[in-house]
Amino acid sequence: MAYLSAVDHYLRFEELASGKGYSDILFLPRNTSSKPALLIELKWNKNADKALSQITDKNYAHILRKFNYTGEALLIGINYNAKSKKHTCKIKKI
Repeated sequence: MAYLSAVDHYLRFEELASGKGYSDILFLPRNTSSKPALLIELKWNKNADKALSQITDKNYAHILRKFNYTGEALLIGINYNAKSKKHTCKIKKI
């Protein structure tokens, strides 16, 4: 339900050219929303720390400037481990 309700507060972009690569998912708050921007990197059989580092290392947050966004942002690294069938997530506020 949270994912579906995001449409009320965010514009969603996938595989958006940003920094030195492509961010997996960007949720950019609508002008009427007080929510933070969400930059999400997804990994498979790696780790959430690596996903979060990729956002920083490749400067994915640079894309926010192109949208003239100056508010708060959350960098989110998510990993799925196929063997254990577990997800891990790391979040960093900027």
